[in-house]
Amino acid sequence: MKLSQFNFDLPQELIAQYPVENRDESRLMVVHRDSGKIEHRQFRDIIEYFDDGDVFIMNNTKVFPARLYGQKEKTGAKIEVFLLRELNEEQKLWDVLVDPARKIRVGNKLYFNDEDGVELLVAEVVDNTTSRGRTIRFLYDGPNEEFRAQLYKLGQTPLPKYIKRDLEELDTERYQTIYAKEVGAVAAPTAGLHMSHEVMKRLELKGVEFAELTLHVGLGTFRNIEVEDLSKHKMDAEYFKISQPVCDTVNEAIKQGKRRCALGTTSMRSIESSVSAHSLLKPAEGWTNRFIYPPYDFSIADCMITNFHLPKSSLVIMICAFGGYDLMMEAYRQAVEQKYRFYSYGDAMLIL
Repeated sequence: MKLSQFNFDLPQELIAQYPVENRDESRLMVVHRDSGKIEHRQFRDIIEYFDDGDVFIMNNTKVFPARLYGQKEKTGAKIEVFLLRELNEEQKLWDVLVDPARKIRVGNKLYFNDEDGVELLVAEVVDNTTSRGRTIRFLYDGPNEEFRAQLYKLGQTPLPKYIKRDLEELDTERYQTIYAKEVGAVAAPTAGLHMSHEVMKRLELKGVEFAELTLHVGLGTFRNIEVEDLSKHKMDAEYFKISQPVCDTVNEAIKQGKRRCALGTTSMRSIESSVSAHSLLKPAEGWTNRFIYPPYDFSIADCMITNFHLPKSSLVIMICAFGGYDLMMEAYRQAVEQKYRFYSYGDAMLIL
C-alpha cells in the first residue's frame, strides 16, 4: 500500500485542544471487524465489552518534562531545547532537538536559568545529528540525582505542537496516564489517557487483568512519513521492556481464548516486537523500530483501543493494518462527520 491511500480531510477544529473534564467521559467509537458494525458510545461503556479472564496490555511509561528554554552564550538568544534521549548518564550526553537550529553550532554553550534568573545548568553542543538534531553535554559535576532534579525544575511538559495554546496546570496531570510509572517518554501513550480509576476498578471487579509493559515514546512515533512506498519508511528506535509475569498473564489469556486488548499503538508495537516461534509473547528488553503497515498478521492482541490519528501518520496506518483498510476509512469518515475529537486529547476507538 502507498502513503497517499491514508490521506483524508481532517478539519483543524476537530484536533482537540483540551481534554474532556473527566477522563472516561470522552466518546468511544466501537468498531466490530467481523460484522463491520460501528457503535457510538462513551469511554466508560468499555466495561460492557470485556469479561473475566480478559487482559488489558498497557504501556506504563511516564512523560518527563522534556522541553527546556535556554539562552545562547554571548548573544542571549532564546533557544528551545527538546530532550529526546539520554545517551550516556555518566557523561550527561543527550540527543536533543533545538529551535531555531540555524543558530546552534558545535562548540556553542547554552545557559539554562530558573524563573528568577538563577543559572541552574550549562550545556555544550558536541555534535550535529540532523538539521534540527544536536548532541549536547550538560556541564554538571554534582550527583546524578541533583542533575535530574535541576532538569525537572527547568523542564516543561512537552505538549504536542498541534495543541495551539500555552501549557496550563491541568496538563501536568492530564498528559499522563493514571498508571504511569517508568519515566522516559517525551509523549504520552494517549489511548491510556481515557482510563480512569473508576473504569479500571469496574473492569477489575469483572475479572479483567492488567498487564503493564514499558515503551518510552519518542518523537519518531509522530515523525512525518516522507516516502510513498511504505516499505521504505524507517521508524526511530524506542526503548521497550516486557517482563516474564506480563508474558505469563497474556499467554494464559491466549491459551484460554480470552480477549487481549492492546491499550494504544505503543502497547501494540511492543508486543509485536517480541513474539515467540509459537506465536506467544516472550520477555524482552531493548530497542524496537517496528513499523506496522498493511498487510500484517498480528500475533498477540485480538482487540485494541486507540485515539483518532492524523492523516498519513504511522499510527493511522497501523490501525488500518489491524482493523482493515476499508472499515477503518469508513470509521474515520464517520468520525469526521460526527465531529469526534482527534489526537492526544481527543476521543477513543475500540476495535474488536
